[in-house]
Amino acid sequence: MIQHQITLAQAVDYTTRFRENPGEDMPYSETYLASSVKALLEQYGCHSFRIYLGRKADSRICSVLVAVDENGQDILPSNNPALLTDEDGMILEDAFQCPPICPPPSPLNG
Repeated sequence: MIQHQITLAQAVDYTTRFRENPGEDMPYSETYLASSVKALLEQYGCHSFRIYLGRKADSRICSVLVAVDENGQDILPSNNPALLTDEDGMILEDAFQCPPICPPPSPLNG
C-alpha cells in the first residue's frame, strides 16, 4: 500500500462512525470536479495538498483545499485579484456538499 492509502473496510468504518454522530452543521461528504483538483495539483511547485476546515457565513462547515510546496508551505494566490494568474496559486472550495447534493449509494455512504 502507498502512503495515506487505507482499505475499503477502514473507510467504511470511518464514514459509518461519522454518520452516526456527525456533529452540528457537518456535511457527510463534499465532491470536487476532477479537473479542479488536477489544476490545483498541477500548479508550479506543488508537492502535496492540504485540506483546511472552514465555516461559511451561513455557519456551514466546508473544506478549503490548497497546494503545498516541498517545504510544507501553502501555495497561495496574491491578495490582489487583478494580479492573479493560473500560476499564482489557487484555492478550492465550493464543493458539492451532501446534503443536499448526495452521491449514489455506496459502501461509504450506506
